[in-house]
Amino acid sequence: MASMTTPVCQFGLAATDFNLPGTDGVHYSLAALRGPSGLLVMFICNHCPYVKAIREALVVTCQELQRYGIGCVAINSNDPTTYPDDDFEHMKAYAKAYHFGFPYLYDESQAVAHAYGAICTPDFFGYNSELQLQYRGRFDDSGRTPTGKDSSRDLLVAMKQIAMTGEGPRQQVASIGCAIKWRRG
Repeated sequence: MASMTTPVCQFGLAATDFNLPGTDGVHYSLAALRGPSGLLVMFICNHCPYVKAIREALVVTCQELQRYGIGCVAINSNDPTTYPDDDFEHMKAYAKAYHFGFPYLYDESQAVAHAYGAICTPDFFGYNSELQLQYRGRFDDSGRTPTGKDSSRDLLVAMKQIAMTGEGPRQQVASIGCAIKWRRG
């Protein structure tokens, strides 16, 4: 399982629209998901140890961000041929088991991951109210092991700043995670 790090944030890059099915049976577009203060787009999956290390904290963080007017969405773009635990049926069970308070969408064609330039799970894209990219960094300093209450909370701090000012921090630490499992051929 290869680890990848995300590139530096391209400040101001516009969010790409999409229409994807959610684990709740609803199709979602960018317009339906954005909050009045911005949007957090997260590329995650079920099997990744980096995602597993933060999943409970991620749910709590998204609940807090929603109070600041930030919409939150998770997208799984992995090819389930390689990792069957990442198929749509398993996604439904995963979202329910971990009480996702945000839509969990399936990018079966992988077109959305390609459009965003997502490379790993987790990969975070934080947008302001104008849907301009302001954050492309890590969740916290956990890696594959949860850090607990003393974690850096990079994502939460950055997204709260975006909600209040429209701009993300200029210093950001890249996210690290498992490479997205791309379709072959």
